[in-house]
Amino acid sequence: MSRSHLLVFDHGTTSIRACIMDGSGAIIARAQQGFEQIYPQPGWVEHDPKTLWEFTLQVAQAALTTAGLGWENIAATGLTNQRETVILWDRQTGKPVHNAIVWQCRRTAEACELLKQNGHAAMIQQKTGLVIDAYFSASKIQWLLRNVPECQTLLADNRLLFGTVDTYILWRLSGGKCHVTDMTNASRTMLYNIHQREWDADLLALFDIPRTLLPEVIPSNQRFGVMDLALTGGIEVPLAGIAGDQQAALHGQKCWMPGTAKSTYGTGAFLVMNTGQTPVHSAQGLLTTLATDAEGQPAYALEGAIFFAGAALEWLSKKLDVIEDMREVDTLAGSIPHNEGVYLVPAFAGLGAPYWDANARGAVFGITQDTGKAHLVRAALESMAYQTKAVLDAMQVEAGLSLETLRVDGGVTRSNVLVQFLADMLNVPVERADDPELTAKGAGYLAGLAVGFWQNPEEIKQLAEQTERFEPAMSAPERARLMQGWQQAVNRVLS
Repeated sequence: MSRSHLLVFDHGTTSIRACIMDGSGAIIARAQQGFEQIYPQPGWVEHDPKTLWEFTLQVAQAALTTAGLGWENIAATGLTNQRETVILWDRQTGKPVHNAIVWQCRRTAEACELLKQNGHAAMIQQKTGLVIDAYFSASKIQWLLRNVPECQTLLADNRLLFGTVDTYILWRLSGGKCHVTDMTNASRTMLYNIHQREWDADLLALFDIPRTLLPEVIPSNQRFGVMDLALTGGIEVPLAGIAGDQQAALHGQKCWMPGTAKSTYGTGAFLVMNTGQTPVHSAQGLLTTLATDAEGQPAYALEGAIFFAGAALEWLSKKLDVIEDMREVDTLAGSIPHNEGVYLVPAFAGLGAPYWDANARGAVFGITQDTGKAHLVRAALESMAYQTKAVLDAMQVEAGLSLETLRVDGGVTRSNVLVQFLADMLNVPVERADDPELTAKGAGYLAGLAVGFWQNPEEIKQLAEQTERFEPAMSAPERARLMQGWQQAVNRVLS
């Protein structure tokens, strides 16, 4: 049993999971803990870093107990995480200066618009591959530095540290010895030059962010430290394998070659296409980002970020009481043959790719006296496919690559109605992973390669996996008609 398993943390937007992987790549145990979303005012979203840390320890111990294992059986600990979310803390005490500002938070939208007006968009996109938006970390860090007085005191004493969630949790796991992030997470901060692969001095100056705050950037597949012995009972457990959640899912789906793509549907939806060693800069609102190749070394990818996917269903459930139990989503959506002209545009906090409109707001169009719960649920599911198609159409043109199959994962893909509608709208086969933990698996593969748990990517490629294939069955005129209706709805919410 010695060193026979990996422990992988998956820090999501609404919950934290710990997964135990064995040598066959199977998840043999998991533990999950949801946590509170904090909304100080409309459009603002925060998390309590203290809760994130405490729940990390809780799920780790629960997963080990479920598996009947101890720390002596763990070959390495890996981590994947919600990206762009910002935490600043005191390096001496570990105490955060403020709640984490979450990737969904729009408090810096006005500051980002000012950057655009002042002509910085082209320079930022050229260096980082990103569009200017409150989604990314830079403006959130700037907001904290300007609005939390403690930051300046700690800065003067060289005690202030910045990290995305991976950095903060790994710093705590290492007992404060490892202040690191990987290239996939760094590439989402809007401070990292993805060509030179270093923190960019011009961007740091633009946002007035001191270099001393920032972590060391390492490859995703690197062993970089060990867990604090006080946490493991004196057993040395390597820390290895880091990737932002969407890049981890891309790696877990084994999309290692240029032109392969996956889409993950959770709170939001993220379509990512591997473009290999060639960065493709987008004129249509897509993001150029760093991902990983088969070895876990840096590769480039195009990404379309859709802010609200499963969150649209959650809104119908928690705010409107349309859905009593998420297990009834397909029953409701499948009870009508088509949407009957009802479109839901889930722009609850703006629209992401390829629209990038922070001021757009959600709306439902096409309501009649016959509109009921089923129409709203079906419209929410269909909105995910329409947004995916808009992103994929742009992606294929700009990358010059034609997608043969889309691989999908994430909790929302349990919906057969959604996955079939995706295949119909995209007009390509869609393969649904049977394993719901591919994001964690991606980070686990990276950690395993880093410590020799698996010797090479070919071993990982041969690991068993199960997928279900959905073939397109919609006529071209019907597809065009539905997409036209969606675009008309979107046009009416754009600011």
